[in-house]
Amino acid sequence: MNAFRTFVAGTSLMLIATCSIAAGKLAVEREATVDGSPDTVWKLVGDFNGLDVWHPAVASSTMKGAGIKAGATRTLTLGNGAKIEEKLTAYSGVKYTYTYTILSSPLPVKNYVSTLALSPAGEGKTRVKWSSTFDASGASDEEAKKVISGIYEGGLERAGSTLKK
Repeated sequence: MNAFRTFVAGTSLMLIATCSIAAGKLAVEREATVDGSPDTVWKLVGDFNGLDVWHPAVASSTMKGAGIKAGATRTLTLGNGAKIEEKLTAYSGVKYTYTYTILSSPLPVKNYVSTLALSPAGEGKTRVKWSSTFDASGASDEEAKKVISGIYEGGLERAGSTLKK
């Protein structure tokens, strides 16, 4: 029985260590309150393959797999021609949230896991929260955080202005 307990404890510690490495040690979170109910805002930002509709840096998005099923991938083509491949890991239209990882990109990050989530903000408004964890890759921690922050801020600003129209 002691050998079994030791095995379980060791396995648990390895799993915890692996999960903390995979999640990344850096974190960025940005929020914006935008006009419209969560249902209305979700119609704009909830489509995993629709980032090109509301993010100014994304010129096009192509999908492989079902857009709301974990495992689906999208390839984003940026205005400069660079490509980012991302994989959907969780999606809930009922909870207005999805989570994805970056598979490949020119961004200075690795182990990137991101969640986009909406919540009611009262008075016909919605809080949009975009957050991630990651590790820097090919840049300092501060530079990597600055790049991701800029991406989120640009997208949230455009989403808010799109909904005001």
